[in-house]
Amino acid sequence: MIKFKLNGQAVQADVPGDMPLLWVVRDHFKMKGAKFGCGMGLCGACSMIVDGESTRTCVLPVAAVANRDVTTIEGVGQPEQLSVLQQAWVDESVPQCGYCQSGQLISATALLNKNPNPSDAEIDQAMSGNICRCGTYPRIKQAIKKAAGQPAVNVFDPKGAEA
Repeated sequence: MIKFKLNGQAVQADVPGDMPLLWVVRDHFKMKGAKFGCGMGLCGACSMIVDGESTRTCVLPVAAVANRDVTTIEGVGQPEQLSVLQQAWVDESVPQCGYCQSGQLISATALLNKNPNPSDAEIDQAMSGNICRCGTYPRIKQAIKKAAGQPAVNVFDPKGAEA
């Protein structure tokens, strides 16, 4: 029996300790936000926040999170009350196919929780392990900057002017 906190709630899972956290969360707790991408911890689709750090969970044994805090995309905001970052994602029209978005949002959330005003280089470094096959990287960066309260550059203003 492995005990940990999931989105602020104490939980326990009677699963093998070497089962990847991704599968425990998806199959045991029925939270489908984090996705299986590469299975090697390289693409970021499976990212969750573990004790404040964006973590690839497809390769993380659930035993490694015993007595730790895990936050999934379901714990970041709700459809009726988006987080500031999620609202910036919407405002900047970030998603296309959407597959990578939960991992992107998790990595960006972990960054902003640690560093509320990151530089461009810090954003690039924090997001470097998250792959977006649709290539929305410029919009991802703009959304992070918007959520951080930094001035966004070259963002389309629906009133017809560049912001």
